[in-house]
Amino acid sequence: MAALLVPLRTDLAISTDALVLIVPVVLGVAIGGFVAGALTVVAGFLVYDFFFIPPYGTLQVSSGQDWVALAVYVVVMLLVAQIVATLDVTRTEARHGREVVRQMAAVSESLVADEPVESLLRSIVATARTVFGVAGAALLQLREGHLVVVASSGEPLTAEDLARLDPASGRPVTVGPDVLNGDGLRAVALSSSGRAVAMLALRGQSQTSTEREVLTAFANDAAVALERARLRDEALRAQLLEEADRFRHGLMGAVSHDLRTPLATIKVASSTLLERGATLSAPDAEELYRLIDVEADRLTRMVTNLLDLSRLEAGVLTLHREATTGRQLIDDALAAVRTSLARQRVTLEMDPDLPALAVDPGLMHQVLVNLLDNALRHGPPTGTVTVTVSHHGATVVLSVDDEGPGVPEDQREAVFNRFTQFDTGGRSGLGLTIARTFVEAHGERIWCEAAPGGGARFSLTLPVAEAP
Repeated sequence: MAALLVPLRTDLAISTDALVLIVPVVLGVAIGGFVAGALTVVAGFLVYDFFFIPPYGTLQVSSGQDWVALAVYVVVMLLVAQIVATLDVTRTEARHGREVVRQMAAVSESLVADEPVESLLRSIVATARTVFGVAGAALLQLREGHLVVVASSGEPLTAEDLARLDPASGRPVTVGPDVLNGDGLRAVALSSSGRAVAMLALRGQSQTSTEREVLTAFANDAAVALERARLRDEALRAQLLEEADRFRHGLMGAVSHDLRTPLATIKVASSTLLERGATLSAPDAEELYRLIDVEADRLTRMVTNLLDLSRLEAGVLTLHREATTGRQLIDDALAAVRTSLARQRVTLEMDPDLPALAVDPGLMHQVLVNLLDNALRHGPPTGTVTVTVSHHGATVVLSVDDEGPGVPEDQREAVFNRFTQFDTGGRSGLGLTIARTFVEAHGERIWCEAAPGGGARFSLTLPVAEAP
């Protein structure tokens, strides 16, 4: 640039030459910062004196006016260099700040998401390390009076770092975005609602004031997220405890109610036989023996249902499908409830040429026994229970009808829920719940509707075995 101005220096004023020489200074600051700009000012001073201050070609200054021009040039150029450098730094910080804010927005979205506490802890340390560009990040929580690392990312904390941060050490620790020691360790408290929920430890030198402010904001967001996750877990535990308590009360109510009747019957019958057995007629004694046998079978089915419920709760229910016939399933179920049949009778209606069924015989046997027992208990003492098996295309439907009072339409789904208390004072037991669970385990469905002649009808679909 000086080479371009030298031929015109006699026609240009000295101040004009000085203004043109501002350009190299600005370029130097933009490329290398203030130090490069200052070196450019020194070089410009020498070029200005050598080429544009008479006598040309020397560093001598012949007049006081030229000295003033050189001094003004140096002062102005240094000011320009300082201003340009400041603007460049500000622009860089603003760009970095926008990037950090963008990442923080993404972080805030992830922190407010419903995720487990363990996953949230890992997300906090990984994000802190990425956003703030540190070598390592760790999250610590107070356990039994000591800080314990619950999640970390990157370079781990040393034993010396943990000893320094541990409140049991007795040494004061500055909690904030500033560096604690020469290794660049920072400890930021995560506080929510006036209580500390964790401490975030970062290994890396503190950066700009903007970044320190962002770190504080990040700590606040992380604290809120952790507190929210803690409250959600506590609410879930409370809900589970409430559900367990409801289940316990329902179980006690159902079991005490269902056990009381057969036990009372057995007790009365056995006591009568012991006290008055010699004076009873043969038919009366036979009736008492039959009552004991019937109620003992009912108790056996109740215990079986309780054992099945424990299998369901433990999640160990497995299917062992076998090819069998609908008639065999029904005959086995009728044999199991035969002692419950007093003056009631069971009629069977089956379509001819029913295909073989692919079911777990043990589970499906329990389903049919529970449905028959439910129909016998809710039907009249001299009523009829009708079992119908029909074939509709690729579907086999089995229905059990009773002649009882039926189930209101708005309660036909609730009867399959265990221990549901109804407005009529009745309570659903375990039998229908287990029946639905076993049927759905086969991939089939069960439902309740009104029987054609009154009463209730419980129907289920059965899986058809593949043809050999």
